[in-house]
Amino acid sequence: MKKFVLLLVVTFAAVTAVWLPTLAQDQEEAAVRRAIDHYFQGHATGDGEHYKKVFHPESNLFWIREGQFAQRTSAEYIAGASGKPAPDEPQRKRRIESVDITGNAAVVKLTLDYPQVKFTDYMSMLKIDGEWKIVNKLFHAQPKARS
Repeated sequence: MKKFVLLLVVTFAAVTAVWLPTLAQDQEEAAVRRAIDHYFQGHATGDGEHYKKVFHPESNLFWIREGQFAQRTSAEYIAGASGKPAPDEPQRKRRIESVDITGNAAVVKLTLDYPQVKFTDYMSMLKIDGEWKIVNKLFHAQPKARS
């Protein structure tokens, strides 16, 4: 009987040691995905309030335009929100390609597939005061051939 109880305790400890970190990681990934959903909703609706919920106030955006390094603050980006959906919104597709989390840092790769251009975004995120925030955004814009 003692051996059986010991076997149960060891088995429970082993399962818990494997399961709890996986559960915590799944919960963090779900929280990152919820934060990114605000970014997607900002694109879908044109409402900058969604962006304000996910971008850290000191975050920046970086990209290459016509072979030159370009940047702007997230405040400038948010200020450019139109306040309404784009005319081609029904044709736009957005998806999370990957989420990589280590502790309180994450990198998220996104694809925004629009009729005229396909964007690939790389979001650097930090968990700040219990919330996942975008601290930097890198992106590449690939124009589509016009038919």
